[in-house]
Amino acid sequence: MRVLVSTIGSRGEAQPALALATQLRELGQEAVVCAPPDFREWAESLGVEYLPVGPRVHGTAKQKAGASITAEQRRAMIEGTVADQFAAVGAAAEGCDVIVGGGALAIAARSVAEHRGIGYVYAAFAPVTLPSPHHAPPVYGMPGRTPADGTTGNGELWAQDAQRWYLLWSAPLNAQREALGLTPVTDVSGHIYSGAPWLAADPTLAPWPEPSELKVLQTGAWILPDHRPLPPELETFLDAGEPPVYFGFGSVRAPEGIARAMIEAVRSLGRRAILARGWAELEPIDDGPDVLAIGEVNQQALFPRVAVVAHHGGAGTTTAAAAAGAAQLVVPQMYDQFSFAGRVERLGIGTAHPADEPTAGSLTAALGRALAPEVAETARTVAGKIRQDGALTAARHLIETRRPGSPARRGEGGGSGRL
Repeated sequence: MRVLVSTIGSRGEAQPALALATQLRELGQEAVVCAPPDFREWAESLGVEYLPVGPRVHGTAKQKAGASITAEQRRAMIEGTVADQFAAVGAAAEGCDVIVGGGALAIAARSVAEHRGIGYVYAAFAPVTLPSPHHAPPVYGMPGRTPADGTTGNGELWAQDAQRWYLLWSAPLNAQREALGLTPVTDVSGHIYSGAPWLAADPTLAPWPEPSELKVLQTGAWILPDHRPLPPELETFLDAGEPPVYFGFGSVRAPEGIARAMIEAVRSLGRRAILARGWAELEPIDDGPDVLAIGEVNQQALFPRVAVVAHHGGAGTTTAAAAAGAAQLVVPQMYDQFSFAGRVERLGIGTAHPADEPTAGSLTAALGRALAPEVAETARTVAGKIRQDGALTAARHLIETRRPGSPARRGEGGGSGRL
């Protein structure tokens, strides 16, 4: 079997795609990943076949939050990414038996699968991104959208969300479908999600709420094992005193002045800090010996050795910190990060910073709560419940449903494009 894993986004989307592809290869299957060019070298170092799509996304982390673009610019960006995806995913799907579309911006995946008459699976990385009567759509960081005020039901909010998807994406999507001889799509988001999506998130950290109209298969998070040693400089810093506070925003943008505010907060509590530069290129405010700036390192090796992981609330970092048994301080910025922040607080494994702009004072208060002994104890307990086999579960399910005579294959006629 040959599987194409298609995704658009930053490391939070690329890493689980690589995890699934790696697991499939270990089970004797072929896999290719189609994602932004930023991750090609990383994929090839893992021995994963990789085909890039679209422009590099690294620079988006340095853009100012709230930077406005015109409607014409947005329309051009949408048309460009749809065209790029149909070209790249269409080429990458050659010889494949199934396409796994990771994340809602993998617009072309299902149409390409339908055109080729092969299987299709949609995988979400957070439950809040899938329609449910139990939660509203994520809106933080989305242009022109504000959180629900509680006066509109979740069903209506998801209907409004589907309408927005249609207005933004239907014209370029259907133009590409027409060129392939496919019928138009009238429900863009429903077309992408399918009726039976997968949820690549940990069931303890991010459970799917039932009952639901969707037939959701929760596989667990797709974790890519990392065996790299920590850099000697980092080892020396860790050994020089009590566990420090880790702080980083990964591959997303960071609020203006966040590095200064966080360092001041850490120092006010008498702690040391590890500052991950990330794509936002955060830097220390001085050359004090109590702060070490680092590049990209093995989080699986680092997080068990820190007092608190302070971060943006991305699915990957939240899961890595939870699996390590580290307390968390989540400073969410957009989309599903607010959901993960709330879940961390409800589980008692950390603190969620309010949606307000973070300051040294607000971070000091939130960090102080995260450093409480009972939070550390709960985090260690929850760590034992975090599954490590999500990618294996997904890979095995793909293999099983592609066997001759399986229900998925028996119902495949006419290129239904769904497992």
